[in-house]
Amino acid sequence: MAHFVFDRYVRYAELTQILQDVAAEHPELVNLSSIGKSHEGRDIWMLTITDSSTGSHDTKPGFWCDGNIHASEVSASTAVLKIIQTLVEQRPDVLKTRSFYLVPRLNPDGAEWALEDVPRIIRSSTRPYPYDEDDPYGLERQDINGDGKILSMRIPDPNGPWKVCEEEPRLMVKREPGETGGDYYRMITEGLFHNFDGLTMRPRKIKEGLDMNRNFPSGWRPENEQYGAGPYPTSEPEIRAAVQAITDHPNVCGGITYHTFSGVILRVPGRGPDDDLPPEDVWTMKALGKKGTEMSGYPCISVFHEFKYHPKEVITGVFDDWLYDNMGVYGWTVEIWSPQRQAGIEDYKYIEWFRDHPLEDDLKMLKWSDEKLGGKGYYNWEPFDHPQLGPVEIGGWDGLYAFRNPPGEFLEKEITPLADWAIWMAGTTPQLTERGLIIEPKGDLLHIRWAVQNSGFLPTSVTEHAAKKKIVRGVMGEIHCVSSDHESKGNSTPDWLVAGPIRQEKGQLRGWSQTPSSGFGWSFDSTDDMAVFEWVVKPGQYRLSAWHDRAGRLEAEVSG
Repeated sequence: MAHFVFDRYVRYAELTQILQDVAAEHPELVNLSSIGKSHEGRDIWMLTITDSSTGSHDTKPGFWCDGNIHASEVSASTAVLKIIQTLVEQRPDVLKTRSFYLVPRLNPDGAEWALEDVPRIIRSSTRPYPYDEDDPYGLERQDINGDGKILSMRIPDPNGPWKVCEEEPRLMVKREPGETGGDYYRMITEGLFHNFDGLTMRPRKIKEGLDMNRNFPSGWRPENEQYGAGPYPTSEPEIRAAVQAITDHPNVCGGITYHTFSGVILRVPGRGPDDDLPPEDVWTMKALGKKGTEMSGYPCISVFHEFKYHPKEVITGVFDDWLYDNMGVYGWTVEIWSPQRQAGIEDYKYIEWFRDHPLEDDLKMLKWSDEKLGGKGYYNWEPFDHPQLGPVEIGGWDGLYAFRNPPGEFLEKEITPLADWAIWMAGTTPQLTERGLIIEPKGDLLHIRWAVQNSGFLPTSVTEHAAKKKIVRGVMGEIHCVSSDHESKGNSTPDWLVAGPIRQEKGQLRGWSQTPSSGFGWSFDSTDDMAVFEWVVKPGQYRLSAWHDRAGRLEAEVSG
């Protein structure tokens, strides 16, 4: 992928070619497959990446990343492409012990609309929902003055809530409570009204009303309770494909879904307080998220406590809650890009800022557009004779350029540390390693003791939630005789096995994620990160296997 430059956004055909090229260039590391078809029939591509010389992908701890579930959030696709490039070109060592399942564009239809020469901006899927009918009224977003951008229109209105800023006349500021006697404006999106009555103004309802990040099974709620969630959980083929792909890979130990924008790392829970979770899981998420903040500068925050769209509302049916609730592993949502932070605004609340913030922030944002974006973020107000409204002015922020995704010249710098954090996170997953193999003669028999250990930071269950709910079984051990002079007789116990079950389960093995800051004399690190399998057998040749769905697989040979 050396030929690919991360300074622009690619449409589906070029994205497909990039993925095909990297699979062809690195066949020992990369396998390209389709996990399903989108609403419009496009393949949803997944790259399975691991070093096949050290074992198949399903015998190693796995990590999932996807992007672009929301149509216009195209930098999310590029973030996953950056992970791919980093793994195959810079970090192939990681692939000796880990597997990655990477879906750059979960919603190829919506992204294709967003990347058209004249963008069509929707939330997610191009499928009409909840009704297949156009709204006969309201304003449709359009570039009506032909400058290639969709900005804002300001309309003189004595009862409007906006006025021109005295300190910086290019800016609009809110009218003060009780203020009268000035020149005021109403601001609306650039566009044209359908069946305009000359008086009432509202936005036109978008026919494609799905929000596919409300369509996951965990906490799903119907349309009358949550807009855009779909008729039933996983009703949308893209979400059904993702859910199926993850459940088909029980070795997945965690996942990240990339979105835009806010410049934050979001952690679960989304619909309840931290107290609803096992404390061990909250502590671990904070530790993992702290590393993400150190690497990227993105704060790691709780969805429920710090990222609500309204303080009295929650969102449900989302990827990260489903991954935690149903699969028992940590799910993360990374919101790429913070224009505010780019402008030097550090102390702000991510959602509340758009409801209210000081003028000083607007001045910083305008300066950033002037100096760093070459004036392409914010445009001066220009007169325009609107065919329905008469004299208006068009200008203000180009939100699609400055806010929705990083402009091309900022893109690679923004996504590189996010790729590095994802790869680092995969390295914290549980990992089975052999601790010792002891073979002792017992008269004419052999006593086999095989110790395996979790060398990973996380426990084999990954979360305390998974352990308590028994979402994943413990570490397994099994013995098979490969000697030709021993054989099993039907369903009876084989003649070579004297003691110990052929297959044994030993429970979950801890990592060191819950090791306290101690060293004061009372800490004791028990070996509950280890399991010992024992068998007594007749002399012969034996193959031992140990595995955990999330921690990998080990093999050993015994003869005596």
